[in-house]
Amino acid sequence: MSPRPNRSYDRPMTDDYTGRVTPGGPPQVRELPGLTITKLAVDDTMSNNVYLLRCTATGAQLLVDAAAEPERVVPLVGDAGLAGVVTTHQHWDHHRALAAVVEATGATTYAGAPDADAITEQTGVAVDRRLEHGDTVSFGEVTLGVIALAGHTPGSVALVYDDGSGAPHLWTGDSLFPGGVGGTFGDDAAFRQLLGEVETKIFGTLPDPTTFYPGHGDDSTLGDERPSLGTWRERGW
Repeated sequence: MSPRPNRSYDRPMTDDYTGRVTPGGPPQVRELPGLTITKLAVDDTMSNNVYLLRCTATGAQLLVDAAAEPERVVPLVGDAGLAGVVTTHQHWDHHRALAAVVEATGATTYAGAPDADAITEQTGVAVDRRLEHGDTVSFGEVTLGVIALAGHTPGSVALVYDDGSGAPHLWTGDSLFPGGVGGTFGDDAAFRQLLGEVETKIFGTLPDPTTFYPGHGDDSTLGDERPSLGTWRERGW
């Protein structure tokens, strides 16, 4: 599919959300009951996804992965401020803008406990809250559940929003993509660990209508990916 026409990124689309964003292009906005999702792609080389989540009731905001281009991310946050930034894992391409975003907003920082020291070492930003499986992250009236997913990195985390509609929403970082789990760089043990955790903690607990939003590329649903779990296991990546 060809990219959408380039528009000013501060004029997001609100009526035709597809989840397809490109670096340098506009964000897309999805309105849910109680929550607004703004998805932005940054960095022409890595094409990372940045997600700004806004509580509809209070206006409080949370950022998932301050990946790059703070000159775009900070204006996206705007005057409403930023309650927190969750870094999904320690890899450099997911936190290059963290220091600038925290400096501009004073946001609380969150990351999976096993990755927190590496994130601090790489960014110079202290992790205020070290997340464990089963924790929650709240902003305004929105509460996200924390799912720890070891394998891509030791401390990768996913975040789940369940409004009770039967169709939750899930931010997976680099642990789950359309077509497979995140790269484990030829480490078979890490691949088996990650796939097992994804099967147990995500596919084993969340329903097929769950939409997930990865750290790169397009969104998908668990129902679309579930039939391929055996294929992923057999191929080894």
